[in-house]
Amino acid sequence: MFTAVSLAVLVGVAVGVGIWFLIRDTSTSSAGGSGSGTAAGPAASVTVSASSSDTPSPSDTPTSSATPTPTPTPSLSTAAGYRRTQDPVGYSIDVPEGWTRTEKQGELAPVVTYDDPSDGRRIQIFRLAEDTPADSLDQAENDPGYGFAKQPGYQVLGRDSGTAWSEVSYRYDDSDLGARQVVDHRFEAADGTLYAIRAAGPESLEPDLVREPLTRALASFCPVGTECG
Repeated sequence: MFTAVSLAVLVGVAVGVGIWFLIRDTSTSSAGGSGSGTAAGPAASVTVSASSSDTPSPSDTPTSSATPTPTPTPSLSTAAGYRRTQDPVGYSIDVPEGWTRTEKQGELAPVVTYDDPSDGRRIQIFRLAEDTPADSLDQAENDPGYGFAKQPGYQVLGRDSGTAWSEVSYRYDDSDLGARQVVDHRFEAADGTLYAIRAAGPESLEPDLVREPLTRALASFCPVGTECG
């Protein structure tokens, strides 16, 4: 008998797959407001309830050449070359001058992308539905149906985590954009809500250049109605 529980599981998986295709590194959209921005690498699930059956082997987790990004306390100062924007989704964030913003609506939350029109870098921000940043990242990476670890040429470059954040950096081969590097950082914001900020760019760029917009975004991220800094 097809029970309500069975239906709920199927819906959860379907939503997760939808989010996967929505936020692939190649995704673009003309929707959204004015502003600046980028998207990130292969997708991350915000709604999947299935647990991962895969764990990376020691050879899959070398030390990253770039410094991991602990989630900092939001700052009220804006760095040169960046501008503070009050995003319509519900938070303030510093983004590089000249980057363009797009937005797509997921099943449970909007996915905001800020793109550099000159060199292919991007950042992407979306709310999470899982219980912890680590759970969310594990499911997004390793889910047997759509985990981004299945992408061609996938190789972990580094991992790190703290009490309220979790991060993985990796490279993969995109069918449209070529070799890409990604930093996927998931964290608890000042109001207790869980978010992901993902930075991506061509593999040919210096890792610190790809990571910098993520670092600035984390240092300035502040949900509406929350006192930060």
